[in-house]
Amino acid sequence: MLGAIIGDIAGSRFEWRNTKSKNFELFSPQCRITDDSVMSLAIARAILDSAGNRERLGSEAIRYMQTFGRRWARGCYGGSFARWLNEEHPRPYGSWGNGSAMRVSACAWAAETLEEALAMARRVTEVTHDHPEGLKGAEAVTACIWLALHESSMDDIREHVEALYYPLAFTLDEIRPHYRFDVSCQGSVPQAIVAFLESTSFEDAVRNAISLGGDSDTIGAIAGSMAEPFYGIPEELRKSALAYLPAELAAVVKEFESSYSARILR
Repeated sequence: MLGAIIGDIAGSRFEWRNTKSKNFELFSPQCRITDDSVMSLAIARAILDSAGNRERLGSEAIRYMQTFGRRWARGCYGGSFARWLNEEHPRPYGSWGNGSAMRVSACAWAAETLEEALAMARRVTEVTHDHPEGLKGAEAVTACIWLALHESSMDDIREHVEALYYPLAFTLDEIRPHYRFDVSCQGSVPQAIVAFLESTSFEDAVRNAISLGGDSDTIGAIAGSMAEPFYGIPEELRKSALAYLPAELAAVVKEFESSYSARILR
């Protein structure tokens, strides 16, 4: 889950002023957490609180997304989701946006099986993004993370995605010159997956994603969420990222990692 947060922070300053290069300072004073980090942590909190009863996961996801979203990263949320955050009786609104894919990383870490991970992803997604493309994006990312966590190869992950979710017959170099801002799952999740599949390290995956341009913080978050279980996170990056989080959110990271034994390079 921390991988998503790092990708979000690194990509935050490029969301509206894209870079097409991998050569940039990963963290800078202009970086911050956005809705990607806050919602990832809301889902993690919901998973922690529903550990004894996963039937509650959807309602807990609603509770914590609204609670966290009203408090942190205000101004980062899209119009429909911002309205949902403030509804007394929130309902799903047919979204196919990539918000479904950037927030689900904790599901893969908490699940014992791939089937359980996908079921958890559906529960936390369908409360907002009940469009088939929104659900597909969340499930594809969850599957990649779970497979990486359980030591699948890059080739196996690619094969799984192409068989069940998206065609990946492109390279970053081919699409980078013309790739533009796209908040749909179908227009950003495959690109984030390829950014991970072409990587040589955790940091390289994040740099790959951000170098595409487009919705940089979200693509960075998605690629980072997949790279974390595959490579681990170097301790220096971990410390730098945690410094951007308010104490209450950093505490969620630590509690979640303590509960689900995150792999971290030290």
